[in-house]
Amino acid sequence: MPAKGTAEEDIHMAHQISRIITIGTLIVACTLASACGSTVGAADEDRSAQQSAPSIAPYTSSVDKDSDGIDDQSDILQNARAYIATKPAYKSEYYATGYPNDEHGVCTDVVGAALRGAGYDLMTLVHEDILAHPERYAIDTPDANIDFRRVPVLNAYFAAHAINLTTDTTDVGAWQGGDIVVYSNHIGIASDTRNADGLPLLIHHVSAKQKQYEEDVLGTFPQELVGHYRIS
Repeated sequence: MPAKGTAEEDIHMAHQISRIITIGTLIVACTLASACGSTVGAADEDRSAQQSAPSIAPYTSSVDKDSDGIDDQSDILQNARAYIATKPAYKSEYYATGYPNDEHGVCTDVVGAALRGAGYDLMTLVHEDILAHPERYAIDTPDANIDFRRVPVLNAYFAAHAINLTTDTTDVGAWQGGDIVVYSNHIGIASDTRNADGLPLLIHHVSAKQKQYEEDVLGTFPQELVGHYRIS
C-alpha cells in the first residue's frame, strides 16, 4: 500500500520539520535574550559608573545682621535674587546717590544690593574702611559714591572683613549659595543652584548682551578667580 506509506512518511517529515523550526526559534530567542541581557547589563554598569552631583547641605550663618529672622547667608542670596528679578539694564555710570536709582547697574551692584538687603551698607562700610585703612586701597581721593562699586576696592574690603575661602572650584563643597565670588575685574554671588559637578551657578551682571543673570560660569568665567568670601 504505497500511497498509505507515503502519507505516513509525509506526516513524519512534517513533524520533523516542525521540531526543527521550534528548536531554531528557541535558539534565536535565547540568542536575542542573551544579547539583550548583555546590553542591559552594560547600561546598568554605565549608570553605576556615573557619579551624580554630590548632595551638599546648604550653609546657614549664625548671624542675622538686620534681625529679620533670616540668617545672613540666606538673606544675601534672597536679596541677590530679588535684585536680578528687577532685570536691571547694564550701564556703568556715576550716581550722586551712590546706589543706582534708575533700574540700571553693573556687576558690583548685584553684590551691593544683596548685602544691603541683609543689613550691610557697603557704601558706608567701605568708605569708613578706606578712611581708616588707606593702605589697603589704591585710592588717591576717596569718594563714597563710587568706591564701593569698584571690584578691586570690594575685593580689598572683603579680604579684610569677610571669611576668606578657597578659590579652588574643584572643591565644590566649599562653595555655597550666598558666597561672594570675585574675579580680576568682575564680581557676583554664588547661587544655591548647582551644576552636574556640584559647583554653584553664578548670579551676576556682566554686560548689556547678557541673556541670563544666573549662569553656569563660576568655574569658567574668562578672568582669574581672585577671591571667595562669606560674610558671616
